[in-house]
Amino acid sequence: MRTVKESVTTIDEVVDVLQNGGLVVFPTETLYGIGVDATNQKAVKKLNLFKKRPTGKPYSIAVSDMGMAQEYVFLNESALNIYKTFLPGPVTVISKGKHKVAPGVESEDGTLGIRIPNYDFVLKIVKAFGKPITATSANASYKKRPYEISDILDNISERQKELIDLIIDAGKLPHNDPSTVVDTTYDNPAVLRQGKIKFSNNNEILSRSPEETENCAKELWQKYESYSGKRAIVFALIGEMGSGKTIFTKGLAKAMGIKEVVTSPSFNLLNTYYGKKDTPHLTHIDVWRMKDADELEDIGMQKEISDKSVLAIEWADKISENIRKFNEEAIVVWIKIEAPFKGGENDRVISWGVTN
Repeated sequence: MRTVKESVTTIDEVVDVLQNGGLVVFPTETLYGIGVDATNQKAVKKLNLFKKRPTGKPYSIAVSDMGMAQEYVFLNESALNIYKTFLPGPVTVISKGKHKVAPGVESEDGTLGIRIPNYDFVLKIVKAFGKPITATSANASYKKRPYEISDILDNISERQKELIDLIIDAGKLPHNDPSTVVDTTYDNPAVLRQGKIKFSNNNEILSRSPEETENCAKELWQKYESYSGKRAIVFALIGEMGSGKTIFTKGLAKAMGIKEVVTSPSFNLLNTYYGKKDTPHLTHIDVWRMKDADELEDIGMQKEISDKSVLAIEWADKISENIRKFNEEAIVVWIKIEAPFKGGENDRVISWGVTN
């Protein structure tokens, strides 16, 4: 593993690593990414090992311009409008793929996410390389968002470090949100991840699977984890039976580094899960069977807030007034999960807002 400053890095050096199937960590306008030749199957397998990512979870790719994008995906009118309006920029556009990348880069249903980064250094790399590179964050799955190189190296194993061939160090990056992800294969574009650029006035995404619901929880945790240990963080979950509130909590637990299996607390009202030492625990509360909001005192809600815990509260709308009493002491993230959505049986619309 070699680390060099962006200011002294030659494009030829980066291209040489990519051509030889290597992994390159590089800065973007959102966070540090890790790239390999998206058409090289061995390189993609190496990336999977680094990310600890199961087969079948796709990667987006970075291209230099719309012309290169059209070599790898079909662009419909919705996609073309987004390209012309927002790219280059922090938007990932999902379209039907042309199956010209390595297996495992496209999704199982043949779609592919495209990025044109608004970062000159990355664009120069892709232009010189002449092929797309993977555009995924340089952290292992469910680890801290990488805004500086230490965020990466302090959270991976020695084995993972050995997989990295070259690191381009641009110092500490601004704490920008990751790219907004938009699926243009629907009749109307669907936002799968809300980033800096918003396509509506609301914070909302479309989840098509339990995994995507868990991923939404991870993204929201990473958005607010800077408050961890400083203030309590309450995820107030609203949604009908079976909408995915417990699945969301499972994703939250994974993002916090909790390895215990998260189960519904319907029968005992409260479950507590512990992750790494010196990190806040997760308290999972189900208020469905509560006869009186005063029961919150019996289960120690005030102490959880005072201890700066992380709480996931299912059926939070039943005790909304009680939760709002903690607005001064806690970050409260109100999350509404609507399901099934019109797109399909597994589709959910997840929207959120914050009080603090």
